[in-house]
Amino acid sequence: MSDDPSESEFRRVRNRVLDLYAAVQVLMLLGIAVLIVYAVRLGPLTSPGAEQSFGLAVGLMFIMGAVVVHLTDRTYRVWPLGRRFTPTAPGPVTNEAWARFLRVLVIVLAGSAIAYVLGTLIA
Repeated sequence: MSDDPSESEFRRVRNRVLDLYAAVQVLMLLGIAVLIVYAVRLGPLTSPGAEQSFGLAVGLMFIMGAVVVHLTDRTYRVWPLGRRFTPTAPGPVTNEAWARFLRVLVIVLAGSAIAYVLGTLIA
């Protein structure tokens, strides 16, 4: 008897894994939506326990987002019974790559500074 699964068995396993991944993705996105609504309904962060509740909600959203990204990566890299493509090897580090990295870093820092200022003005 061969260890290779038949075509129908392969399709069944593939569809089962796809259904599982889709269910987890939907539950994670639903959880993120619920946490967003919860964080918005907290009101001012100066009330007792609101800062901790907000921090917990944001932490859980981050974890759920990481699960979504991981499952998406897993779906495309190891779909479900073996690797379908090999990532390319990284290229050499050039001056253009450093310049692009620094531009992105400056934009991220500016965006976080603007978000911080707006957050302090709103709260």
